[in-house]
Amino acid sequence: MNVIRFSDLCAQGHVAAKRVFIRADLNVPQDAQGHITEDTRIRASVPCIQMALDAGAAVMVTSHLGRPTEGAFQAADSLAPVAQRLGELLGRSVPLLANWVDGVTVAPGQIVMLENCRCNVGEKKNAPALARKMAALCDIFVHDAFGTAHRAEASTYGIAEYAPVACAGPLLAAEMDAIAKALLAPKRPLVAIVAGSKVSTKLTILQSLAANVDQLIVGGGIANTFMLAAGLKIGKSLAEPDLLDQAKAVIAAMQARGAAVPIPSDVVTAKTFSADAVATVKAATKVADDDLILDIGPETAKVLAAQLMRAGTIVWNGPVGVFEFAAFENGTKAVAQAIADSSAFSIAGGGDTLAAIAKYGIESKIGYISTGGGAFLEVLEGKTLPAFEILGRRADAALS
Repeated sequence: MNVIRFSDLCAQGHVAAKRVFIRADLNVPQDAQGHITEDTRIRASVPCIQMALDAGAAVMVTSHLGRPTEGAFQAADSLAPVAQRLGELLGRSVPLLANWVDGVTVAPGQIVMLENCRCNVGEKKNAPALARKMAALCDIFVHDAFGTAHRAEASTYGIAEYAPVACAGPLLAAEMDAIAKALLAPKRPLVAIVAGSKVSTKLTILQSLAANVDQLIVGGGIANTFMLAAGLKIGKSLAEPDLLDQAKAVIAAMQARGAAVPIPSDVVTAKTFSADAVATVKAATKVADDDLILDIGPETAKVLAAQLMRAGTIVWNGPVGVFEFAAFENGTKAVAQAIADSSAFSIAGGGDTLAAIAKYGIESKIGYISTGGGAFLEVLEGKTLPAFEILGRRADAALS
């Protein structure tokens, strides 16, 4: 996709003394006292901000935090802890400005943080009046928040329509590049892993991937539904029997292209869903009526690992078993290790997936780890994200 990149503007000397408005994703978790408990998103925002400061820009940065009510700001909504932590990372003070929509004063080489943008009336509905006011604050708008790229809001979309220049920051650009490499021009075979509790929440993703991938590995409750569709019994395992026709359609679509949805040949079962439940490995054809399937079995894991080792590109969204319980983590662990050991380009996303990556210490062996959550899932569905659309349109207009 053709977009203007902020890094290019900086390298070409177009940023010095310009007012730069950066939409970051600084929505970090906090404890009951408002202390930040995990600062990955703040640390990830630093390169873009430092790039702007080094280029001599007058920098404004904002983000949403939590789920505030528009027009009803409360202390818990404040970005104050974020501004403090960002200041520590930058080694400089980061003043926090409230009521900033009608005007901001910041000098070249300096930075201010603009209070929680979701407190502004009209933010979530992308009100044109608010978007125009935001755009008037800057010479360059930088979208660097992939986690919000699937939302057309005033601070993510509207401002990009009206700002003199609208571009992608390094985080967003990296996501775009990784997505293009994995889905638009993948090295084959392309293997996708889609796991989760329900087919219904990821049906459109499965349907979209079925038209493109060479192997579609399903896990968790989704795999149980596909096992039912293949004529296997799953006992009292989580599944969605009313979606068997859709699961069969995905299998048929893959088969029509000479591809496949591997169905587990063995599984790990328990009688109760608990960390101390007794785990039993059995053939997929031997599941009892009172069994819960909580993981794939070792033979299935071996087969899947071999497929992943032969892949050219891997897209991973979701663990294949209840990896939080030690007795039922081996499938996910085997899949994770195979992805880490594979020479394929891999892109992974989703909260549970990131937790598994962290648990098995393979961060450095994943080609690209997406932090987008909902945005990542919408990409897998084949949707064009609003942020990509508007930035592409502004880039095309700049070239015409």
